[in-house]
Amino acid sequence: MLGSVSYPLLDRITSPQDLRALPESALPAVADELRAFLIATVSQMGGHFAAGLGTVELTVALHYVFDTPDDRLVWDVGHQAYPHKVLTGRRDRLTSIKQKDGLAPFPTRAESEYDTFGVGHSSTSVSAALGMALADQLQGGQRAHVAVIGDGAMTAGLAFEALNHAGSLDANLLVVLNDNDMSISENVGALSNYLARLLAGRLYRGFREGGKRVLRRIPAVWEFARRSEEHLKGMILPGTMFEELGLNYIGPVDGHDVIGLARTLKLLKHAKGPQLLHVATRKGKGYAPAEADPIKWHGPGPFDAAKGEIRKEAAAGPTYTQVFGQWLCDEADRDPTIVAITPAMREGSGLVNFSKRFPHRYYDVGIAEQHAITLAAGLACEGLKPVVAIYSSFLQRGYDQLIHDVALQDLPVTFALDRAGLVGGDGATHQGIFDLSYLRCVPNLIVMAPADENECRQMLHTAAHAGHPAAVRYPRGTGPGTAVITALSLLPIGKGVLVREGQSGLAILALGTMVSLLGPIAERLDATLVNLRFVKPLDRELVLDIATRHTRLVTAEENVLQGGAGAAILEVLADAGIMRPVLRLGIPDRFIEHGSRHDNLSAAGLDPTTLQRRIDAFCTTT
Repeated sequence: MLGSVSYPLLDRITSPQDLRALPESALPAVADELRAFLIATVSQMGGHFAAGLGTVELTVALHYVFDTPDDRLVWDVGHQAYPHKVLTGRRDRLTSIKQKDGLAPFPTRAESEYDTFGVGHSSTSVSAALGMALADQLQGGQRAHVAVIGDGAMTAGLAFEALNHAGSLDANLLVVLNDNDMSISENVGALSNYLARLLAGRLYRGFREGGKRVLRRIPAVWEFARRSEEHLKGMILPGTMFEELGLNYIGPVDGHDVIGLARTLKLLKHAKGPQLLHVATRKGKGYAPAEADPIKWHGPGPFDAAKGEIRKEAAAGPTYTQVFGQWLCDEADRDPTIVAITPAMREGSGLVNFSKRFPHRYYDVGIAEQHAITLAAGLACEGLKPVVAIYSSFLQRGYDQLIHDVALQDLPVTFALDRAGLVGGDGATHQGIFDLSYLRCVPNLIVMAPADENECRQMLHTAAHAGHPAAVRYPRGTGPGTAVITALSLLPIGKGVLVREGQSGLAILALGTMVSLLGPIAERLDATLVNLRFVKPLDRELVLDIATRHTRLVTAEENVLQGGAGAAILEVLADAGIMRPVLRLGIPDRFIEHGSRHDNLSAAGLDPTTLQRRIDAFCTTT
């Protein structure tokens, strides 16, 4: 059925202007066609899926009512934005999403004038849209400014900081809370929609503001009226909290009633001051498998749309994420002081089994990286051994807490940094290429990177028993295929390993993933190969020994060159007064965009062919 779907209305929409030329009565059909197109298209190439299905009607209504791109529409949690890309002239390129030179996985300013703010990490929309609204106000403009924030993003403190600020200002800002939590479904219906439109209307707003002006002259009556209004709205609507922050709360409204949404948005389009529209949606709406299991269908690979089956790739051994998850369960079996913390990344970080086996030692804090780290510090103060499972690019959001709350107090917190290095399709916003640099400069912190799956397990065990803050950074996906040894052993802190001794005078000092990539090159050139293991503390003794016995050195890491492992080695050599030709291989000083992992490595000059060419050239010119 899906293969034969036609899109008579969608075919006519090349921009929101085309959408706005349609009668309101056509909007449900547009939404149906858009949803069918998303199902048929994403099934071919995979990508973020369930969240976009839930925002189809909302996206149609927003672009129908607001004069985008002149009116500013800011998306949060870019997983929601596939429908937005389709309606803004990128429909024919949707199959290229996440691929090299294809559409970006999230809204990005360089891609379209309709993408008013770059999105990748969550909870930024309200701050950004408020900044735009204030700029427009200062410049005497009359634009509308809309921030669409997902309910998961509301768990982050940044969102509430922005709402708190917005509520104290008179800038024209509409915050749309896209709430796909099924617990509020009973509040959505004819009565709720009627109340929402009533509260959004000019008559109600005028009556309320006029009444307030009169009643303020009679203090006792004014106080009674104010309390009564808050009590009534608190009983009928879940918006008292937002009203207390200073935003006019509207909702909840049915997020899948596209005509009702459009009419409500029209009433709010010219409202003055900060407004919050609460929209109830269902993640995965319109595709039964995604509605039943939105987590599984959050970002599937290619799938059979008719059967609802995600195509399975041939297993290539355990991923590093799986190695971490198994280690954590094994460690927790042995040590009752082990606890795990994640900022809303249970599945992505490999914590599903742990959460089921040790529910009382598992804490999902929501999208709140700062809180996750300080929570871990508090747990460590009382004798527990917290393990923070977090993506490398997300740890950036808790950097102050890592320094001030953990490292400064030398607390034994383990940071399991998944997605370190180049991550592929999620692109620049998710590349974990900065952690070696921003961690290496922090006192008391141990930083290590495994060369294979077994080393990852042993490093995690070492980190958990180090008695100091320790980070283990490992990549997305599988490793070189090294068998994982069940037994756990402590590695000597700050000691590298000599993988092979060569006779050519060339030494390669590699970290993490680069060890296996450079192994064949070291063999071909009869070069010495060192697995550094630790970048902090660096094995100074081994580095100096290698530098003394070799005439040329190569350093290699899957991290930016500034401040990384190669920079650490140069510092050691400079301090010792040793001068050697050194070729540093790593991520160049630019952001690496989306594509396959091979595309990412090639873009960084770290694919096997380029590595070999660069090292050969280095050897012939030095």
